[in-house]
Parts: sequence; C-alpha cells; structure tokens
Amino acid sequence: MDDDDGYFNERVAARYDETSAEMFDPAAIDPAVEVLAELAGDGRALELGIGTGRIALPLAQRGVPVDGIELSKAMAARLRAKPGGDAIGVTIGDFATATVDGTFALAYLVFNTIGNLTTQEAQVACFRNVATHLDPGGCFVIEVGVPELRSLPHGETARVFHISETNWGIDEYDVATQGLRSHHFELVDGTVQHFSVPFRYVWPSELDLMAQLAGMRLRERWSDWTREPFTSDSRKHVSVWEKAPS
Repeated sequence: MDDDDGYFNERVAARYDETSAEMFDPAAIDPAVEVLAELAGDGRALELGIGTGRIALPLAQRGVPVDGIELSKAMAARLRAKPGGDAIGVTIGDFATATVDGTFALAYLVFNTIGNLTTQEAQVACFRNVATHLDPGGCFVIEVGVPELRSLPHGETARVFHISETNWGIDEYDVATQGLRSHHFELVDGTVQHFSVPFRYVWPSELDLMAQLAGMRLRERWSDWTREPFTSDSRKHVSVWEKAPS
C-alpha cells in the first residue's frame, strides 16, 4: 500500500474506472446527478472522496460548481486528466478533517465512501467537518449500503457479492467492531490480482445521530437515487441531512 495514497494507489487508480465499469453506466450516474443538481440549486457542491470524477464531472456539466477532497493523488490525477477535470478544484487530504475555502449548498459522499473512514470517531468527525463547510440550510447526502448481516449463515463471516469470469468479490465482516474488509480478485493477463480495502459499516440510525451531533437533521431517505421508499428490505439508502438555517 502507498501510505500517501491510502489503499487507492497508482496500481488501483490505473484500473479503477475499468473495474467499476457498471457504476459508470449512465443508468447509475444520471439519477444521482439529477438529485444532486436539484439539491445544489444555484450553489456550490463539495464531493468527499471525489475519486476519478465519476459523479463530479457530469454534475459540473450541469452547471454546478464542484470542488472535491481526495486522499489519493493517483485518483485525483485521473480526474484532472479527463475533459473538464482541470476546472474542478481538488484538495488532497482526509475528508474527515481536510478543509476547503468557502461554503457550499451541498456536500455529498457516494458509493459507500463513508465506510472508508474505519472508526466511529472518524465518521463523526466527517459530519462535523461537513457542517462547517455547509451554508445554513445546506444539505449533506450519503449513498451507502445497508449491512447485509442477515445474509450470513450463523457462524460465517464472509459473503460473496460478485462473481464473473474475470472478477470475484468477497465481503468479510467483523461484527464486534463493525468492520468490513472487501476483497477483490481480478484476472489480469493470466494472473489473479488481489485488492483488499477495509471499511466500517454503519447503520442508518447511527448516521442520523452523527448528523444530530453536527447540527443537522434528517430531511429525506430513499432506497436509491430514483427516490424509491426506504424499507426493511432495502439494500442501500440515499440519505439527505439538512444543516439548520441561521
């Protein structure tokens, strides 16, 4: 692992868009951009964990000024190399603590990125950091999976989440610490490469408490970007918290 770039080093960044191809499909991107553009209105947006610009670039094309925070310089370099990428300001740092000039109408985290903060303390710090960056009445949006513990047979700790001819994915849970290690195996030029990332899974109610501690309240929660209702059977949620107006 490259200590400066965390787990998303040059080797991972070079293939990130390819290995996450389904998330770059317009069917996955367009509904998210539609919601985020509506919430941003005429204001600025801040993406935490901006990565290679999967959401930031199309959001900026909608006319929303976008800035980002990204720990990995390798991922940020991929963003800057794309058309329009040089117009997006990227601050290199940990999004739980890094600061950006000015305030924003919207801050957002997508694709389970909140889990990259692997302690409760760091996740709480993230909410507080976001609150300092939001305009009064501004919104914080998180897209994250609901922990799939019900799918684990008693005594087992791992769940296969993806299988194809060239890619395999396994999530390994540690219930005592709310730990989740996501293992990715990929067949590249006849060789199997292994990439493993630690996460901290978090429940919707715990996120609501983090928001409350940071001076925000839950405004809306859906099961996806199309605003389908969130239910006990939902596998993920898109939650919107609002900072109190001044």
